[in-house]
Amino acid sequence: MSALLELEDLEVFYGASQALFGVSLHVAEGEAVALMGRNGMGKSTTIATACRMLPLRAGRVRFAGQDISTWPSFRAARLGLGLVPEGRRCFPNLTVSENLVAAARPGYWDMARVHGLFPRLQERESQLAATLSGGEQQMLAIGRALMTNPRLLLLDEATEGLAPVIRREIWAAITKLKTEGLSILLVDKTLSEILPFADRCVILERGAVAWQGAPSEFTREVEDAYLSV
Repeated sequence: MSALLELEDLEVFYGASQALFGVSLHVAEGEAVALMGRNGMGKSTTIATACRMLPLRAGRVRFAGQDISTWPSFRAARLGLGLVPEGRRCFPNLTVSENLVAAARPGYWDMARVHGLFPRLQERESQLAATLSGGEQQMLAIGRALMTNPRLLLLDEATEGLAPVIRREIWAAITKLKTEGLSILLVDKTLSEILPFADRCVILERGAVAWQGAPSEFTREVEDAYLSV
């Protein structure tokens, strides 16, 4: 499989504070990669940098064969990077339908297919996003990203804080996307859900890659070293 996203030796700062120290990872076409680590280790920063929402001090971001290191985020999105950000961040004063069409681009994913993936969004299409439950807002955030018809879907804590029944619904939808061949880079903390889903895992520790491998290689020792509180 060819690499769709390549992050090479990323160094990223927030003011004078360095957040990423030479992070390198890749996502191949059709692959699901889990980005893991304790809180504050650089996962969200890596996702934001891949989407060109943060400037690089050093390193390179390549997507679909193009060097996008200096691109603005809107241009990266047009190339096929679809972000589902942490905290959902729907447009609260727009309806469900308005949220979905706001960033829509022509392609496989349209309103009907998003409704098929998340029937609740069709049931609530005329409601303001601010009136939805947290789980419904997360479905809307995923649907909105899909409406951009991305080649790579980046999900930052897609199920955090949701009720178990909603988590299962979200995971079922994400798994369906994977089986359909969509490339996915996913941040999540629940090992029982993320390990069966991922093709590969990458663990960050203090802004650097500390471990990577297949889920079958993920041992209790790795968990204790890098993920246990």
